[in-house]
Amino acid sequence: MSDSATEAGAVRLRTSVGRWVLLTTVLGSGLALLDSTVVNVALPHIGRDLDADLGALQWIVNAYMLTLAGLILLGGSLGDRYGRRRVFVIGVVWFALASLLCGVAPDAEVLIAARALQGVGGALLTPGSLALIQAVFHPDDRAAAVGAWSGLGGVAAAVGPFVGGWLVDGPGWRWVFLINLPPAALCVLVALRHVPETLPDGGTAGAPRGRYDVSGAALGALSLAAVTYALIAAPDRGASAWVIVPAVVGLLLGVAFVYVEGRRDEPMLPLEVFGIRQFSAINIVTLFVYAAFSGFFFLSVIQLQVVVGWSALEAGMALLPTTVLMLLLSARSGRMAQRIGARIPLTVGPLLCAVGMLLMTRAGAGAVYWRDVLPGLLVLGLGMVVLVAPLTATVLASVDVTRAGLASGINNAAARAAGLIAVAALPLAAGMGPDAYRDPQAFSRTFDRAMLLCAGLLVVGAALAWATVRAPERRVCHPECEYHCGVTSPPLDPGDA
Repeated sequence: MSDSATEAGAVRLRTSVGRWVLLTTVLGSGLALLDSTVVNVALPHIGRDLDADLGALQWIVNAYMLTLAGLILLGGSLGDRYGRRRVFVIGVVWFALASLLCGVAPDAEVLIAARALQGVGGALLTPGSLALIQAVFHPDDRAAAVGAWSGLGGVAAAVGPFVGGWLVDGPGWRWVFLINLPPAALCVLVALRHVPETLPDGGTAGAPRGRYDVSGAALGALSLAAVTYALIAAPDRGASAWVIVPAVVGLLLGVAFVYVEGRRDEPMLPLEVFGIRQFSAINIVTLFVYAAFSGFFFLSVIQLQVVVGWSALEAGMALLPTTVLMLLLSARSGRMAQRIGARIPLTVGPLLCAVGMLLMTRAGAGAVYWRDVLPGLLVLGLGMVVLVAPLTATVLASVDVTRAGLASGINNAAARAAGLIAVAALPLAAGMGPDAYRDPQAFSRTFDRAMLLCAGLLVVGAALAWATVRAPERRVCHPECEYHCGVTSPPLDPGDA
């Protein structure tokens, strides 16, 4: 690694080192992308095997999103402080060990705790994979490297539901987690052997660089956890102290988070960035649309298995059109938004998604795929294609180029936090009880109400976009958006290394 061609910022994409770097970053980010799509497919089987109620299934999803959303900004700053490769490798190892614990969990409580640990690993490796590419590759090759990373990662996300369904119906749901171990081991070996360490300004690992706001991260995560607990507990416990106390505590912790971030010299979340009207507006739009997306993908795979009666593989395959459309058409959507501006795509996209979710109410008992399910998924996928790339481009265009990484990280965290709250609140709002997923008729009725609520969120998001989006976009299509097909959050941008 001493050759100048392998020094940080000088690696060329077509060299052997460049290909190794691309491989390890794709493997690392692919782990998190796969996890975000395969676990939902396994939920009914996990519930039956571990005798878990709907609240436990919500926590299996939300425990991961909670730690990921609460710590993803901190994860990026840790890479700046201690070395991007070092933190990335720690994240991959952490994620793999947590996946192993998920795979051997004897009950729902252990699985939920292991999922929370998985989210910590995801918060370390997710921003680190793209930051490594930005820092390691020669400036002339960075756009091509990010485009290749985005495309290969998009393939991983697209095949996730198929892989998850095949594993659940075959060796069992535990292999949804255990499958992470071989690629994680390969990722670590390649990173340690072939990826140069990178630090800002040529510094050394351990130098006091970047933000290191543990108190802010803890307050933010605890606030989300308390509110989430109250929402998930409400259907079973009602308006009791078990619900009211954590709800109030969560709100107070949220206030404390804002207070602490406003007083720190180097906060994890600089509050002054929200003084930019366009940035604040687009993040509010993000909250609404990604809340709807997360609620939909959480409930739809349960609907297809419990109510329609499909296997896990059939349910996973059924959802492929949305991610495939995003994989194939996101780049064209980004270029179109450059020509016509983001206001129309950010208005039309959520409305198309709303129509798709309303069409999914046809997916009841005895549904036929091509007639009752596919039309809704195609319309939803087209809406996501129209929406996601312009949304990310507008976020990045609303701030100075030197703050692009921060802006993208905040937008990504906002989407994940919205998904966290939606998965907790949507079943409550739709009237789903703790045992709803065990009763096909009851679940089908509440699923229809949930789709109406998701469509309403998207309509509000469209109206806000039409009323607030004004700022011009940059003239380039961000390569990290070109093949993005993650359904839980917008793509990250590392900013300038």
